[in-house]
Amino acid sequence: MSRLTPPVGPDDHAQGPADAPVTLVEYGDYECPYCGEAYPVLKAVQQAMGDQLRFVFRNFPLTQQHPHAGRAAEFAEAAASIGRFWEAHDLLYEHQDALDDASLVAYAQLIGLDHAHLRAGFEGRYDEKIRHDFSGGLRSGVNGTPTLFVNGLRYDGPRDVESLVETLRAAAAEPA
Repeated sequence: MSRLTPPVGPDDHAQGPADAPVTLVEYGDYECPYCGEAYPVLKAVQQAMGDQLRFVFRNFPLTQQHPHAGRAAEFAEAAASIGRFWEAHDLLYEHQDALDDASLVAYAQLIGLDHAHLRAGFEGRYDEKIRHDFSGGLRSGVNGTPTLFVNGLRYDGPRDVESLVETLRAAAAEPA
């Protein structure tokens, strides 16, 4: 079974308490249709788990298959620089069919991301962060998106809300 490398750290994008008994990590691509299908499921799982879950998102843009995935990741990281990562993340998945530069500029206005921050993202300021996420994914055995890890172990089971919540609750009940 694949292990998450590197472990979750302070540079990761996380929602939920750092000391939650369960950490769910997603390696995702904003243009991937399977990630788009997983997005509402993962939102429902977060809702069901509440403070028992820390959810982490790491970039894994598959730019060969998804021409806008790299730019979308740059947009999300630029938003993170002003504390708006999760707003950007949600916008990108909710508008997955419109990830061209003009759409990203419009989304930037919606979340208060000024042109200078967005331009810096598009000019490579956050490429190292994206490469770090991607290379960690490769070291962890990620070969497609979305790939999930539960408490550091790759999860390849069913991806419906009920199955995921059952798996996460079982992981929460395990001794640390």
